[in-house]
Amino acid sequence: MSLDRIGPETGYSAVAALDMRDSGQDSGRDSGIADAISDRATEAAAFLKALSHEGRLMILCHLAAQERSVTELEALLGARQAAVSQQLARLRLEGLVSTRRDGKAIYYAIRDAKVLQQVRLMQELFGMAA
Repeated sequence: MSLDRIGPETGYSAVAALDMRDSGQDSGRDSGIADAISDRATEAAAFLKALSHEGRLMILCHLAAQERSVTELEALLGARQAAVSQQLARLRLEGLVSTRRDGKAIYYAIRDAKVLQQVRLMQELFGMAA
């Protein structure tokens, strides 16, 4: 992305882009990122899309600490059961969480190690609670 295309509407500031260039972050070890990810860019984009919903992201943040039941997640999120279940279904479909049944309760846990890494990165970058 060229600097003339960076602005508030893209979520990046020209100052941040210049800071990255001045610090050398966009050279050297990062020069092969596009080549390295090109074969799996679709997979990476689907992964990021699954995490891009605020509700799903918060569910994953709560699951990073321990497995949780739907009822526990409802209380933690302050959301209705239908909304929580819908987001959990999407996370399950994407293969990001696993389930365990105990009587009538269904417990969810993070299944993919990449999810835990990403949640920890979000916590580091944005100070989110995990």
